[in-house]
Amino acid sequence: MNYPRNAWYVASWSQDLGERKPMGVSILDEPIVIWRSDTCLTALEDRCVHRLAPLSMGRCEGDKLRCHYHGFLYNSDGAVVEIPGQQIVPRQARVRRYAVAERHSWIWVWMGDPGLADETLIPPAIGFDNPDWILGHGFLDYAAEAQLINDNLLDFSHLPYVHAASFKPPASFSESLPKLTATARGVRIERWTESGNAAFGEVRDAGDVYTGYDFLVPGILLMWNGRFPEGTAKAFDYGKPDYAQAVRDVTFTSQAVTPTGRRAARYFFSWGPHRAHGDEALRDVLMTIAGQAFSEDKTIIEAQQRIIDKTTSPKILPSGHDRAVTMFNNLVARMVREEAAAAMASQPNETPRREIA
Repeated sequence: MNYPRNAWYVASWSQDLGERKPMGVSILDEPIVIWRSDTCLTALEDRCVHRLAPLSMGRCEGDKLRCHYHGFLYNSDGAVVEIPGQQIVPRQARVRRYAVAERHSWIWVWMGDPGLADETLIPPAIGFDNPDWILGHGFLDYAAEAQLINDNLLDFSHLPYVHAASFKPPASFSESLPKLTATARGVRIERWTESGNAAFGEVRDAGDVYTGYDFLVPGILLMWNGRFPEGTAKAFDYGKPDYAQAVRDVTFTSQAVTPTGRRAARYFFSWGPHRAHGDEALRDVLMTIAGQAFSEDKTIIEAQQRIIDKTTSPKILPSGHDRAVTMFNNLVARMVREEAAAAMASQPNETPRREIA
C-alpha cells in the first residue's frame, strides 16, 4: 500500500534517544538518522554521500554529525561542511533533511517536503510529562504491512476472539456497531455500554462505560475509557463525555503504527490511568494485560500477512464492522492521490527535444 508523505510519523520514544547519540530508524523504507544536541533536534538521510555508510554509526560534534567511516562532517541542514584531506567541499555533497519534532514523549518525522511540515498536525497524544496521567509504554516490531495493523485498530469486533484471554470482553461486544464520525484527518470511533458491569473480565459497579478513540493519519490511535453514572450515555447523545463526571476506570492509550519497510512496521503503545482513578500499581496491571493482548494481535496479523503473501490477487469480503476501515483507507488513498498530483504539477514543463536524423 502507498502511504501519505505529508504526515508526521512516530520514529521513536523520546527517552530512547540519548543526548548526542545518533539513532538510526527506518520510515517508509527510508533510512533516517536522528540526533539531539544542546541546540536542536535533527533528522537526516542515514546514508553518507561518500561510500554510503550509515551516518547513525557516526559521532556527534556539537550540532554536527561525523561519519564513522571516512570522517565527512555534516551540519543540521544535511550539508557536508568538512572532508578530511581536502579543502574544497562540493556543493552537491549533502543528504536529505527531514522535518522533525519532539512532542508527547515521541519523536515525530515529517516524510514529505520539509517546507510543508505543520506541527499543528501532530496528533494530540498525551506524554509522560503530563502529571495527570500515569502511563507505561513499549513497542513491537511486526513482520507485516502497516495497513493490516491499522485495519485491526479500526475494527474492534475482533476483541472477543483474538483477546478472549486478555481483555476478556463479553461475547455480545461484536453484536453492535460503534458510532463513527469522519474527521479532517481520520475517524472518531465511539461505543457506549449502558449499565455495563464488566471491565477486563472482572465484575465492577454498574454504570455507563465509554470507549472512544480518534484514529488519525498516518496511523495514530488516541483512546479514552471511563465508567460514568447511569444515564450519562443518553445525556451526551452517545458522544464523548465530560471526564470530570467519571466515577472510575478512566484510562488513556496512545498507539502509533509506523511503516518501516516492505511488509514491516513498528507499533508503539502507551497505556495507563488518570491519576484520580489509579496509581502505578494499576498502570503495571494494565501494561501486563497490554503485553499479552498486543502479542495476540501480532500473532494473528503476521499470520494474516503470510497467507496474503501466498494468495494470488488477494481480496477481502467486508463486513458491517469494516466501515471505519473503509473510511480511513479512502482518506489515505485520497491523500496519496493529491500528493502525486501536486508533485506532477510542480514539475517544470520540458521543451520537446528534436531528434537528429
